[in-house]
Amino acid sequence: MKKVLIPVTNHATLGETDQANGTYSPELTHVVHVLKENGIDYDIASIKGGKAPLYGTDIEGDEVNSQVLADEDFQNRVNNTIPVNQLNTANYDAVFYPGGFGLLSDLASNEDFAKLSAEIYENGGILSAVCHGPAGLLPITLSNGESLLASISVTSFTREEEIDFGTIEDIPFLLEEAVSRKSARFNKVQPWQEFVIEDGRVITGQNPASAHAVGKAIAKQLIN
Repeated sequence: MKKVLIPVTNHATLGETDQANGTYSPELTHVVHVLKENGIDYDIASIKGGKAPLYGTDIEGDEVNSQVLADEDFQNRVNNTIPVNQLNTANYDAVFYPGGFGLLSDLASNEDFAKLSAEIYENGGILSAVCHGPAGLLPITLSNGESLLASISVTSFTREEEIDFGTIEDIPFLLEEAVSRKSARFNKVQPWQEFVIEDGRVITGQNPASAHAVGKAIAKQLIN
């Protein structure tokens, strides 16, 4: 059975504010839903391990989000994330970084997950992310010393979307700018539209509306 490693943040607030945050639930649940539909297993991990802070668990009208959140197995995994120091890269065929503002404060600069992701990628695995998730790709350096993103075309949550969402003043850094500086090419469409870029084995989605499509792209590559 194919297996995906899902790193999530331990940071429970928006930047240095006291606004509850963490991983944005629908971006995690929609991808988990697609993985399960396709018989693909997953582990949820974090830097410290333990319970992962989630927000967006009460979104109205999102049946997929509600369905996955109600699943006991999922709750067990998200409340008992595996610490990064207990992971074995040989167990995984792909990595998926869900978004939410929390990871801008930890995974965006974490060398431990960056090294694991580089190893999985160089062993033929897939790296994927959605919304703010591509922040997790920023610290990844390949064995040749080059940044993963240096030759990759990507997307992420955009400056316009930060402004629309009212978070531009509170985020630790502007993701679009950081990703643009490191990547071969940054791509985006109008705010809040579904948009996914597949550049070889690197898959990125622009915003929450793109999460389901990112899940499908991961599943398609793993199954084929």
